[in-house]
Amino acid sequence: MRFNLPKTPAVHVKGKAFRLADVDPDATKPFTRKHLDKEAAQPRLQALRRRLSELQELLYAEHQRSLLIVFQAMDTGGKDGAMENLFTGVNPAGVQVATFKAPSTEELNHDFLWRIHAQTPKRGHIGVFNRSHYEDVLITRVHGLIDEKTCKQRYEDINNFEALLTHNGTRILKFFLHISKEEQAQRLQARLDDPAKNWKFDPNDLKERARWDDYQQAYEDAVRHCSPNHAPWFVVPANHKWARDLALTEIVVAALEEMDPQPPKVAFDVTKQVIE
Repeated sequence: MRFNLPKTPAVHVKGKAFRLADVDPDATKPFTRKHLDKEAAQPRLQALRRRLSELQELLYAEHQRSLLIVFQAMDTGGKDGAMENLFTGVNPAGVQVATFKAPSTEELNHDFLWRIHAQTPKRGHIGVFNRSHYEDVLITRVHGLIDEKTCKQRYEDINNFEALLTHNGTRILKFFLHISKEEQAQRLQARLDDPAKNWKFDPNDLKERARWDDYQQAYEDAVRHCSPNHAPWFVVPANHKWARDLALTEIVVAALEEMDPQPPKVAFDVTKQVIE
């Protein structure tokens, strides 16, 4: 399976030579080469949203395959906003959203993928992971909860798990929303400055911020080891939200276009149906 990436600022990770430091979080090209900016990009974004809505309806009607979209990011990376913008106008009945936080006691009594598998999308649905199974090779590694041997084994387990999903009709797209440390500082400060957003601020975010370099290395290693053709990682420059949103929608629409979902054939003669 080959996926042709549309021309966006996103980087399609291919192979272990990838370096996260080579991706500029401020990047907006090729959009800005076309003289696009936040306002000028809106017509294109609206057209893509309409097409996404059409394709999602066809996927739901076909009821044979599914699409799984994984979002990962540093704190304040914009996962919630990206999800909201991506699915504007999409029928929520065909979308499943799962958020993965610290595992419960019951979840810890199973393998690390046990809770993930239960949340994968049903046939005909688009599944969205707000954080994911990759937390088990990110925060666990940064905090020393697993050693390097276990981490490498989990990379292999993740690749096998995603292959299993693919073999059973689930298309997988994985997005790392890449912001700079300076941008994170501004977004954290904005949460403190706006009383309506104080609830979003968690003092523990500052402790995680102090481990910035460790997280960057953990993300780099995870995307390098777990980006096969059937479950690719896209590193999306996310300092500029308008470019982030346009890039995400371009990629998702292109993937669904490639899937080409078709509505089922009806089991009756349409021409003989009379409505009185």
